[in-house]
Amino acid sequence: MNPGMEQKKILVVDDERDLCVILLFNLQACGYQADAAFSAEEALQKKIADFDLLLLDVMMPGMSGFDLAERLKQGEETRNIPIIFLTAKNTEDDTLQGFSLGADDYVTKPFSVREVMARVKAVLSRGATHSDTMLEHEGLVVNLVNKTVEIDGAPVALTRTEYELLRLLMGNKGMVFGRQQLLDRIWPQDVIVTERTVDVNIARLRKKIKRYAACLVSRTGFGYSFEVTRDKEQTS
Repeated sequence: MNPGMEQKKILVVDDERDLCVILLFNLQACGYQADAAFSAEEALQKKIADFDLLLLDVMMPGMSGFDLAERLKQGEETRNIPIIFLTAKNTEDDTLQGFSLGADDYVTKPFSVREVMARVKAVLSRGATHSDTMLEHEGLVVNLVNKTVEIDGAPVALTRTEYELLRLLMGNKGMVFGRQQLLDRIWPQDVIVTERTVDVNIARLRKKIKRYAACLVSRTGFGYSFEVTRDKEQTS
């Protein structure tokens, strides 16, 4: 058992009770604190913000795992909690939908318990290096406390919308967000805008962050993501 793990709290959300029992046993054996909910609705009755990671089934009666994840990503206290989807849905579209909702990993059923434990360890290890006050990529720094952006120590003047776009994409590196998702998360609900508005703001943001513009990646047919590697077709 790794002593550093014992403070980590994991919530398993799955309607298969036998599977929950197996996962809880193994998580606790690895030194984690673990709890279970047998539906998304039951999970919402718990204080989810207290958990460090969610193992979330997709296909459940009532609210689906995708719907629960989308709801959590919209909450101030829950948006940064890592999520690993556990599901029998293994098509490419399902996987892309999971990652577009901010999933940190996606494990298809049937799976080995050892695989799940390895994925849990990997996701929590990534989260351990995450700062609650800063997002950084080389010389590009987003200060989450005072809502400022700097490049090599020099301030970058962004509008509120541009800042929120950069914060969301950079805070979820590699995750693809559809245009409608970005509109729903960043623009006020009482403002009527089109998906083209997202493209315009991304174009302006790219100009302002200069050499990091290539990190704002266009995924044709899907949306945008922040990626640390460059691809010739991505930055169109």
